[in-house]
Amino acid sequence: MEKRSFSWFTALNYFLLALFAFSMIYPFIYVLVYSLNDGKDSMMGALYFFPRKFTLDNYAQVFDNPQIWQAYKITILRTLLGTVLSVLLSTLMAYALAKKTLPGRTFFTFYIFLPTIFSAGFIPYFITLQKLHLINNFWVYVIPFLFNFMHIVIIRTFIQGIPEELEEAARIDGLGDFQIFMRIILPLSGPVLATISLFVGVMHWNDWFTGTYYVSNKSLIPVQTLLQQMLTEAEALSSSMQRAAQQGGQTVNVSAAGATPESLRMALLVITVFPILCIYPFLQRYFVKGTMIGSVKG
Repeated sequence: MEKRSFSWFTALNYFLLALFAFSMIYPFIYVLVYSLNDGKDSMMGALYFFPRKFTLDNYAQVFDNPQIWQAYKITILRTLLGTVLSVLLSTLMAYALAKKTLPGRTFFTFYIFLPTIFSAGFIPYFITLQKLHLINNFWVYVIPFLFNFMHIVIIRTFIQGIPEELEEAARIDGLGDFQIFMRIILPLSGPVLATISLFVGVMHWNDWFTGTYYVSNKSLIPVQTLLQQMLTEAEALSSSMQRAAQQGGQTVNVSAAGATPESLRMALLVITVFPILCIYPFLQRYFVKGTMIGSVKG
C-alpha cells in the first residue's frame, strides 16, 4: 500500500474545519453548562466547559411552571398540524403545476409567485388577520403559513423528474389523478417531502414573532414567544441590577433553590432547542438528497 505523505495544506484544512466546528458547537455547550449550574454561582462567571455547582433545580423550576406546559402544547400542536397541512397542500399544488396540460398553468405560477416580490406591510397584514378573525386565535399560527412558493417549486421540480411512464401505466390500470397522487407520487417523493417537512417544522417551532404581535391570550402563547419574553425580562432585570449597583446597593432576584432569571432562561433555551437537535439527524440524509434533487433537476 502507498503511504500518504504528510501535507501541511491538509493539516491546515483539518485545523480550520475543526476550529469552525468548535465555534458552532461551543455556544450550545455554554448554554448547557449554565443551565446545569447553580444560578447564584453562575453570576460569578468563569464557566466554560463544565458546571461548577451541578444542579437540576433550573429545569425543575421551569417544568413546575404551568405556563411552560401550555406553551409547549401550543408549539407542538402548531408544529405538527402546520407541517402536515402545509406539506400536503403544497404537494397538491406542486403536482397540479407539474402538469403541462393544466389550463392557466403560467397564470397560477405567477399568481403564487407575486407575493414573494411585493409585500403590503405589517399594518395591512394585521388588518387582514383581524378581518379573518385570526387575531388571538390558534389558527393564526397555521393558516398564514400554509403555502410557500419556494417549497412548491422544489416539490414541483422533484415531481417533474418522476418518469411519466409510471403515470401512464397507472392510467391504463384505471387510476385517476388523485389515486395516482396518493399511490405513486407521494411514495416516490419521500426525500423531498422530508426536506420540506423539516423546513416547515423548524419554522413553526422557532417562530416567536406571530405569538408576540398577533396573540395576547397567554394560554395561546407558544414556547418561543415565552422564551423571548423571558429574554426581555432578563435584560430588564440586568439593567436594574446595574443601576442598583451604581447607586451602592444591589439586589438579586434569586429563588430559594438558587435559580436566577438568567439560569432559568438558559434551561428553557435548552428545552426549546433539544427536540430539533434530536429530530434533525434522522432527517439529514433525506434533507440533503431532497434538496439536491429538487434544485438540480428540471
